[in-house]
Amino acid sequence: MRATALIERHRALGARLVEFAGWEMPIQYTGILEEHRAVRQRAGVFDLSHMAELHVDGREAGAALAYALVTDPPSLTVGRAHYSMICAPDGGVIDDLIVYRLAPDHFLVVANAGNAAVVAEELAARIAGFEATLDDASLRTTLVAIQGPVAVSVLAPLTDVDLGSLRYYAIAEGHVAGYPALVARTGYTGEDGFECFVAWDDGVRVFDELLTAGASEGVVPVGLGARDTLRLEAGMPLYGNELGRDTTPFDAGLGRVVKFGKAGDFVGRGALLAAQERGRSKALVGLVVRGRGIARHGYAVHRAGAAADDGPIGMVTSGTQSPTLGEPIAMAYVPPDAADAGTMLDVEIRDARVPVEVVALPFYRRPA
Repeated sequence: MRATALIERHRALGARLVEFAGWEMPIQYTGILEEHRAVRQRAGVFDLSHMAELHVDGREAGAALAYALVTDPPSLTVGRAHYSMICAPDGGVIDDLIVYRLAPDHFLVVANAGNAAVVAEELAARIAGFEATLDDASLRTTLVAIQGPVAVSVLAPLTDVDLGSLRYYAIAEGHVAGYPALVARTGYTGEDGFECFVAWDDGVRVFDELLTAGASEGVVPVGLGARDTLRLEAGMPLYGNELGRDTTPFDAGLGRVVKFGKAGDFVGRGALLAAQERGRSKALVGLVVRGRGIARHGYAVHRAGAAADDGPIGMVTSGTQSPTLGEPIAMAYVPPDAADAGTMLDVEIRDARVPVEVVALPFYRRPA
C-alpha cells in the first residue's frame, strides 16, 4: 500500500487505518459520529492526498480536455472550476472529476484515487493529438482540506489568499502556513470549506497548523468514514456506488454536466446523445427508511406490497444512519416510474421487506 506524507501523523493521532484504493488511509480517529458532527457544527481537517492531481498544459490544453471530457473546460475563466466526468465511448462513466483552470493554458484535473491510473492513461491517450501535455503530480502533491462552518475563520489567518473573495468552485494561488499552495473553495461534505494543494512534504505542517489554529473552535481530524456519511447526506455520488461504467450521467441525474453545444466532438458524444433522447432506464433517488433497519449498499429494492416471488426493481447504492437527520437514509437506482418523491417502496433488510419513502436529494443543505 502507498502511504501519504501524513501517515505518521495519523498514527500519532490514534487513527484506525485501512486500505482504500491502494492507500493506507484513516477511516476514523475518535469515531465517525463525533467527526461527522464536528464538520456539520464546527469544522474538520482531512488528508485527501490519495486523490489524483493531473496537470494539463499547452496551447491546446483546453481543446484537448473538451474532447476528452463531457464538460467544456475552455469555458472556464482562470481561477474557476467545475464538476466534470470522463466517459467511455459507450457513455458509461469512467470517473467523475473536478477541473480547475489555473492559467489560460494550464488546467488541473482531480480524479478519484481508485481511478487515478485509468484516468491518467485515458487522458494521455485522448490529448495525444493536441498541443498539450499531461503531468501526473499525484505523488508530489499533498491535499489537505478543512470543511465546516468555521473553516473560513480558521484558515484565514494562515493564508494570504483572500478567502472572502474566493467564490465557491474557485481556486487561487498563494500560501498556507507559509508554504506555496493552491487554495480551492471546493469539497465533498455539503459544508463550506477549502482544499489546499501543497508540495508533498509541506502537507504535514499545513495539517498540523490547521488543527492547532482550530483547536479552540473544536476542529478535529476527520477520516474517510465521516467523509462518506457527510457526502451521502449532501446527496453527492460516489464512484463505484452511484457512478460506474454501467451508468451514464443521465441515469445519475447529472445530465446537466454534458455539454453537447461545445465546439468540436468529444468521446462518448454519440452514445450520450442517444441516452438523452431515449430517456433514463433507471433513476437515482433518495430514500428514507420508514421502518426498522438501515438500507445498505447492494440491498434489493422492491415495489411496495409486491408478491414474495416478484423480483427486485432496483438496488441501494449507499446507505447509513444519518447523524444529522437521526434516521436511516440511502440512495438507490429504481425505474423512472418509481422515482417520484413520496413514492413508497420496500427494501430487503435481513430477509424482511422494510418500507422506504422516495425523497428529493440532497437530504441535507447547509443553512444559508
